[in-house]
Amino acid sequence: MPRTRFDNINCGVAQAVEQLGDGWTLLIVRDAIFGATRFQQFESNLGIAKNILSDRLAKLVEHGVFDKSRLDEPGNRFSYELTSKGRELWIVITALRLWGDKWVLGDENVPVKFADRKTGKAVVGLIAVDAEGVPVDAGNLEWTRGPGWPERANVASALPWASPPLSKPKPKRRR
Repeated sequence: MPRTRFDNINCGVAQAVEQLGDGWTLLIVRDAIFGATRFQQFESNLGIAKNILSDRLAKLVEHGVFDKSRLDEPGNRFSYELTSKGRELWIVITALRLWGDKWVLGDENVPVKFADRKTGKAVVGLIAVDAEGVPVDAGNLEWTRGPGWPERANVASALPWASPPLSKPKPKRRR
């Protein structure tokens, strides 16, 4: 059965899912964040089939998440390095890990913990910050329509889980 495509949906989440695709892709990125760079490392760490791994790596290179470079070794060997775009996925991976640790595994089964190298203090969450870097409580977040919001979109049908924005955008003037 062909996979559902999201490339025609004007939504950052849908576009991210379109590029990242599936769980294997996220696990490949996770392993790259932890230092894996070679096909064999990904294959043995994940227990993933070669054809699936080849496909996912090719897509990650195509989408600019990885740079692929030939290694100066005998045989047809390559290195897969995260690009700036790929390195920023640590936020996504960390958010998923924190959620899974809390709601799926539970504190007593957490396999990996992180700490700040400078202070040694545990990293236990991600925070939202405003434009000046001041933390914002999740309960105080509101959404507003961005420049890509479709004019015809009905809030109830576009975001059925969301309440309307607290700030109403100014109507556009017609020329």
